[in-house]
Amino acid sequence: MDINEFAQKVCGAVRDRLSGDHRVELKEVRKNNGVRLHGLLVSTEDQKAVPTIYLDHFFRAYEEGMTFAEIIRRLTDICGQEAPVKNVDMEFFKDFEKVKNRICFRLIGRTENEELLREIPYVEFLDMAVCFFYAYRGETLGEGSILICNSHRELWGCSVDELMELANRNTPLLFPWQCWTMEEVVGEAFTGDFKKEQTAEEIPMRVLSNRQKQNGAGCLLYPDVLEQLAEKCRADLYILPSSVHETILLADSGQEEPEKLKAMICEVNRTQVAPEEVLTDSLYRYRRTEKRVEIVL
Repeated sequence: MDINEFAQKVCGAVRDRLSGDHRVELKEVRKNNGVRLHGLLVSTEDQKAVPTIYLDHFFRAYEEGMTFAEIIRRLTDICGQEAPVKNVDMEFFKDFEKVKNRICFRLIGRTENEELLREIPYVEFLDMAVCFFYAYRGETLGEGSILICNSHRELWGCSVDELMELANRNTPLLFPWQCWTMEEVVGEAFTGDFKKEQTAEEIPMRVLSNRQKQNGAGCLLYPDVLEQLAEKCRADLYILPSSVHETILLADSGQEEPEKLKAMICEVNRTQVAPEEVLTDSLYRYRRTEKRVEIVL
């Protein structure tokens, strides 16, 4: 049984277990890098906002020996425990004046996202793409993001340049950058109260992200961030894209071997990073005298 057959069977079984006032549907959700996940949507007739339960990790559990009956029991328990999502009025999203102060950017790779890039506004940055999202915050759904599509831009009557200008202003304010030493990352597992001010001599590698540690690779684009960090090191910086959420910075001492750094990026992307969270396989360098990022390999 493949994932599609599994999802169809799960959908039918959950529908049979729940009362007749529930609607149970499948939805394929496209993620970054062309990754498609299989979502189960369970709702009642008056619900407009419906949470998605992803079935892919349940399928992996099934392949590893979990019984189908146990999976259905767990899914129906989840549906029973989830409080019905209150209806959310999304009419505000049609009004550009109401959304423009929370339009932000993130970085994704271009090669694996050609299909997606046909549907969204973006700006090229080396072999990556700067795309845009609305940073949602509300009492009902909490915090989240809405990817901005070409249809949204056309509805608002704004240009890609306007989106970029807004995102350049909003993103550093809503998602402030931080840079951790590798010792802090390994020792504290991204928890605790880290000091941002560190001396460059403590450790050669640093991790650059935002405070939320979500889509933090975009911090590369924040004004003066790389310039500040390079000046502390008094050197150019190698940039290793460890995922869409963060990048690793390494001062260029002249002793590094770019081929080995490139190989490390590829190995980590293949073995340690979820497919939808891979940024690129490229190695970059920030040249501090020229204040620009370039592709090395």
